[in-house]
Amino acid sequence: MNRILIADDDHDICLLLSRFLTKNGYEVVQAHTGRSALNQIQDKKFELILCDFRLGDLDGLEMLAGFNEVAPEVPVIIITGYSDIKTAVNVIKAGAFDYITKPLIPDEILMTISRALAGEKKVQKDEKANGSSSKAVAKNNAEEEYIIGDSKEAKELYRQIDLVAPTNYSVIIYGESGSGKEAVARSIHTKSPRHSKPFVALDCGAISRELAGSELFGHEKGSFTGALSQKVGHFEMANGGTLFLDEVANLPFEVQTSLLRVVQERKVKRIGGNKEIDLDVRIVIASNENLAEAYRKGVFREDLYHRFNEFSIHVPPLRERKKDIMVFAEYFLRAADQELKKDITGFDHEVIDCFMNYNWPGNIREMKNVIKRAALLSDGTLLFAKSLPVEISNYTKFMLNNGSTVIDRNQGKSHNLKEVALEAEYETILKVLKEVNFNKSKAAKILNIDRKTLYNKMKAYKL
Repeated sequence: MNRILIADDDHDICLLLSRFLTKNGYEVVQAHTGRSALNQIQDKKFELILCDFRLGDLDGLEMLAGFNEVAPEVPVIIITGYSDIKTAVNVIKAGAFDYITKPLIPDEILMTISRALAGEKKVQKDEKANGSSSKAVAKNNAEEEYIIGDSKEAKELYRQIDLVAPTNYSVIIYGESGSGKEAVARSIHTKSPRHSKPFVALDCGAISRELAGSELFGHEKGSFTGALSQKVGHFEMANGGTLFLDEVANLPFEVQTSLLRVVQERKVKRIGGNKEIDLDVRIVIASNENLAEAYRKGVFREDLYHRFNEFSIHVPPLRERKKDIMVFAEYFLRAADQELKKDITGFDHEVIDCFMNYNWPGNIREMKNVIKRAALLSDGTLLFAKSLPVEISNYTKFMLNNGSTVIDRNQGKSHNLKEVALEAEYETILKVLKEVNFNKSKAAKILNIDRKTLYNKMKAYKL
């Protein structure tokens, strides 16, 4: 029986999740604080962790760092409010397997857990094959297809990929989180003469300062405390092929120095080892910040920047590629429909309007998850707006702008006192729910109403 740790400071959610998962054949252990969850993971073996992003004492990123240090092989699913979509993107980059948004949907929980446990088994197989305990390697073995859009931005992007792919140039890919930087890197590799050799990806933002050197260069058994076996680094794994380093600016300065030597000499030496290994690796890096600015601030080596900057590509955010929105949406709908074995043929016109007007702060990754969730909730042949998160389906009332919610000033204002009062109540409830990450107990307390009243109002407002 698979054992799951649930970490949530909302006792009601913990209890409901525990009962639901127990009925579905899982053994469940609860923790109501971040510290107690970390203690539990040290004392017991778990196959999966469900962790709320906002715990009383620690946040999700701190929890992930702790989980990765104690049990890096255990997949972590983060529970978050939909308004925290940028945070959700960051937790994926920090090593979480996936995230699920509140309000929680039973079928979505079971499907995500099932995928995570299947992924964990794959990780264990891959570790035995290559002697690595890195979650990043296993997670990036799955192929990602880069979808060609219809916009002029997409065509220019793909023209640059075609231009640089046949060369041996190092490439810097710039773009926001979730915009598809790794997919672009894979596309460069696939179109290059190295396409039959390994493509190895490492998210430099998801590894600790202490482990960064070991992940990149490998180590010999006994070279430091905790080095219980020999480890092959990412450079060796990518030999002959392409090494993709995501968020490279997060690497510690001393690791950047070692990285520069490896890039210059094309040789790598494992930590604690004496043998130099010849390398033939093409390096593609990605960053959501300007590396030229980073070296001027002193957080990135200037000489390393110039080594990498043989060619650069900018991946535009989804909001700047309006003509591509429905191309991506239809692709993700087909994939979700196939996975769920449903018969959803398309989108209702209202959904298309919502998608075209939404700001997509989490870019392509956000759209993929939104459509998967909506497809799960749909029971007809079309996907309707009622299956979308409230921030997207109610775009006529609320416009997301850099993660904050403001009223759309383009709408006509009602002078009916009752309608104005209802509108103000709706906005207040939604604002408080977002502030507490949709924790209904906390929201009810702040609003000075009981939980039942809050549930009734949420139902009435379709929240």
